Amino acid sequence: MTEGATPTEAKAEWKGPLAGVRVLDFTRVLAGPAASLALADLGAEVFKIEPPGSGDETRDFPPIREGESHYYLSVNRGKKSIVIDLKSPAGVQLAKDLAAQCDVVVENYRPGVMDRLGLGYAALSEVNPRLIYCAISGYGQTGPLKDRPSFDIVLQAMSGALSVNGEPGQQPTKLGIPLGDLVGGINGPIAIISALYERERTGRGRCIDISLMDGMLGMLGYIAQLAWFNGEDPKPQGSQHPNLVPYGAFPAKDGSIIVACLTNSFWGKICDALGCPENTADPRYDSILKRREAREEVNAIVSAVTQTYTIAELVELFTKHEVPHAPILGVTEALSQPQTVAREMVVEVEHQALGKIPIVNRPIKFDEKQPKPTAPPVLGQHTDAILAEVLGLSADEIAALRSAKAVR
Repeated sequence: MTEGATPTEAKAEWKGPLAGVRVLDFTRVLAGPAASLALADLGAEVFKIEPPGSGDETRDFPPIREGESHYYLSVNRGKKSIVIDLKSPAGVQLAKDLAAQCDVVVENYRPGVMDRLGLGYAALSEVNPRLIYCAISGYGQTGPLKDRPSFDIVLQAMSGALSVNGEPGQQPTKLGIPLGDLVGGINGPIAIISALYERERTGRGRCIDISLMDGMLGMLGYIAQLAWFNGEDPKPQGSQHPNLVPYGAFPAKDGSIIVACLTNSFWGKICDALGCPENTADPRYDSILKRREAREEVNAIVSAVTQTYTIAELVELFTKHEVPHAPILGVTEALSQPQTVAREMVVEVEHQALGKIPIVNRPIKFDEKQPKPTAPPVLGQHTDAILAEVLGLSADEIAALRSAKAVR
């Protein structure tokens, strides 16, 4: 970690709270890259190790434009790509040399793979005792399923999350976003940042075991407690809530709108907005429990009015009465809405192969003005620069590594 900057210099050069932290990134596909992406967003310098040839598997996921995959672009902004052949002894040694100069290693291979390569925690902590090593896998490093392959939909199913998603009486459906994988991008960085803080006191790194299955179970939240309270599995509710009514999608003249009644005070506001204030104190509907028991009646009351308005009219009406609501936006509309623009959540960057492209910006904001993220790298874009700047290798030494095919 970089030290010695004066307060003035630190302020002028501020790139995020993790500026000066170096991350050696052995991740691929989604769960691991989502974790290293969060670290890059927070200012860490991330060296993405990619195999020769195709690189990260997602570089080949269609649709592809000018040789660049939409999938790879989505989770690799702000990183630097270096191609190293980890099947080569010289390549493994290079990776060890880099680990000696880094603060963090992130990998998401199956348990045991990195050990067999000679790049597991035991080996790398010998060359760098301060190293924080984060292993992300489907089921973790222990347990009867640790060696089983896993993908997002598998984790959604195994965690119980899929069982509560979908319309009542229909087959459960997977979540529209790949939360089974993305949970690794949440829990991994939390653990890594905690370990960095701990290292400031102890001077030593540690090994972190992130299980995507554990993460999904943790995401069940009140759904788990509901199952224990009732002694039975919660069922799919569609966009409705198991306990709160009205809550979910309601018809409009030109589509649907979301309405969310979280408390009794909001029930009164909904009734006022829909022109039926008498229902606020109606003894059949005047509590959360009563409305849950009269779900169909309450939903029918709300639907009968909402279907006579357009979505735009309902947005205006609910905004006026401070009712929690939302139009159901498509992805392109969500990315271009005024709130998204105001928060600078979409930025344009210069990609080496594609030219100017839009990317989603970092979601965490600070009071400092952060620089715009750099574009996702093309394969091996930073190989020479990393070897020269981090390991101090000369042009001749890099050329020799290329001749030996340790790097490409």
